Amino acid sequence: MTENEKEPRGHSGPLRLLPGALSGVLAGCAALAVAEAVAGGVRPQSGPVVAVGGAAIDRTPAAVKDWAVRQFGTDDKLVLRLGILAVLALLALALGITALRFRRTGAAGVLLFGAVGAVAATSRPDSTGVADALPSAAGAVAGAVTLYVLAGRLALRDRAPAPAGARDWDRRGFVLAAGATAVASAGAGLLGRALSGAGNRGAVASRRAVVLPRPASPAPPVPRGAALRVPGVSPFVTPEGSFYRVDTALVVPKVDATSWRLRLHGKGVTRPLTLSYDDLLRRDLVERDITLTCVSNEVGGPYVGNARWTGVRLADLLTECGVEPPSRGGPADQLVARSVDGMTIGTPVEDVMDGRDALLALGMNGEPLPFAHGFPVRMVVPGLYGFVSACKWIEDIELTTFDSYDPYWVKRGWARRAPVKTQSRIDTPKPFARPRTGTVMVAGVAWAQHRGIGKVEVRVDDGPWQQARLAAEDSRDTWRQWSFPWRATKGGHTLTVRATDRTGAVQTDRRARTIPDGATGWHSVVVTVG
Repeated sequence: MTENEKEPRGHSGPLRLLPGALSGVLAGCAALAVAEAVAGGVRPQSGPVVAVGGAAIDRTPAAVKDWAVRQFGTDDKLVLRLGILAVLALLALALGITALRFRRTGAAGVLLFGAVGAVAATSRPDSTGVADALPSAAGAVAGAVTLYVLAGRLALRDRAPAPAGARDWDRRGFVLAAGATAVASAGAGLLGRALSGAGNRGAVASRRAVVLPRPASPAPPVPRGAALRVPGVSPFVTPEGSFYRVDTALVVPKVDATSWRLRLHGKGVTRPLTLSYDDLLRRDLVERDITLTCVSNEVGGPYVGNARWTGVRLADLLTECGVEPPSRGGPADQLVARSVDGMTIGTPVEDVMDGRDALLALGMNGEPLPFAHGFPVRMVVPGLYGFVSACKWIEDIELTTFDSYDPYWVKRGWARRAPVKTQSRIDTPKPFARPRTGTVMVAGVAWAQHRGIGKVEVRVDDGPWQQARLAAEDSRDTWRQWSFPWRATKGGHTLTVRATDRTGAVQTDRRARTIPDGATGWHSVVVTVG
């Protein structure tokens, strides 16, 4: 038996494998802890879990991504990370058991997975170069050495046959080595957190220092009656903590506003611009109430919210750069926005420059943008789904054409152009509610950004459509609340809602999935009146 094939004796069955499995888990923990510590010094996005998770997201078919959003909502990234950790734990167990007999093979397996992490990190769109491979490489070396040492403590102390039933592996040495590994891994993990926090301090401080100037064009006051006093209906203005977040960032980028720059360039740009955050703050700011919708929002889904955005008109910046829309002979019909995390989002130039309040937003609900929603700057374009308009953490705008470039989501089967579809939702009563007989207030929201909502109707079971009462309209770029007093009778009932926008188009009843350009259909809830 060679050194690479030594194994513990005196054990049989599953108990014989436990020390090896534990060795694998400890080696895996050491690898991840060291990798995260190094990533704290390089950049958090270069850690192996984040890098592999990002690569998995990039390669996930649109249908699977859509299913994950439906099933897990905004927790889809947490589920992905937990899934990656679960897979790594199983692999660590297998490598630890393998190392019982083949120490070098087990250690080599750890190095192999480190190489996978390094390749994933350096191939990400936001990679800063070979330094992104360091966390995975360092973690792999630490994990391989740990497994080799622990497996060595499980090997025979000598080649002589051991007495029957004797434990001929170094139990004391293994326990000491395992304990030291656990302590060192915990320390490395804490160091990684501390380094990541230190690296983000500048970004956090820069956000705290921001004082948004009074907008040159403030939003009109929200009209009286725009917010209904109906329990259960969504608030007219969505609080920051309740505003949906759907993106591919496993780690929220924290960008220092003092060093942030935005570059505007490309086809038809005669005067390229590079702007700092302070440059934008010094410009005339516009404040507007705008409802945003994610294309992954199913009929009746939660991925829609209304906020008050403060920013700079994007059309003004483009005009300053010499850009003309296609309708005026401009050569570029697509604006490609790039995020610091490598995301690319394509927006029709015509829509940005047609007079709507397309903004480079710096503020949300009177405060600087939260990090999770794009600080320091993001795009907001009313009337378009977010995947073709709402680039967060933006750092680059290139003017190009739809024929010459496909952004991130288009490469994955989503539409190039995606105006928001007319939709409505019942917020109350909830599905399967059990209201009492008598008057029950049915209420919810409807939206058709940049067209506005003209009418909402409710149907009980297969009865006639009855017009609901609309709340006051803030603007055609915001949703509208609605209510309908229903005289509920005992038994089971189905409540259905549909909206008509201000162009006269009635919300279609044809059911369509979110792919490629947004879901359609009527929202219904089933209730039982007692």
